[in-house]
Amino acid sequence: MRTVIQKVAHASVTINGKCKAAINKGLLVLLGIEEADGQDDIDWLSKKIVNLRVFEDENGIMNKSILDENGEILVISQFTLMASTKKGNRPSYIKAARHEISIPLYEQFCTTLSKMLGKEVSTGEFGADMKVELLNDGPVTICIDTKNKE
Repeated sequence: MRTVIQKVAHASVTINGKCKAAINKGLLVLLGIEEADGQDDIDWLSKKIVNLRVFEDENGIMNKSILDENGEILVISQFTLMASTKKGNRPSYIKAARHEISIPLYEQFCTTLSKMLGKEVSTGEFGADMKVELLNDGPVTICIDTKNKE
């Protein structure tokens, strides 16, 4: 699994002109899934996200997690995160998992993340043409790949 995590003042996702979900202070998580991903990746990544210390403490130092801030999370599926640009100029998405693999893993990731957060995470719609709007706070943007845990 590969993610781009952005600390946001607010974020929303719109599908067909209608707002599907919106959050205030929290994290926007763009999630890419590959064929080799599984429950271990979900558990490790969910724990990493809820404990990621990217929110400022009383001294202005990034020392608080989303749990400490009681913030919100918006998860957006994004197969393009699995792009390979090794050859040529047209990205290859061969590493991205097929729908029959990625949809259940995406849903399980959202469920696991919700449990660890202690409240529901907001989501887009898997496979939909989504318009994502955000106000990056900091800016803080973190990339995490479960295949590079060490």
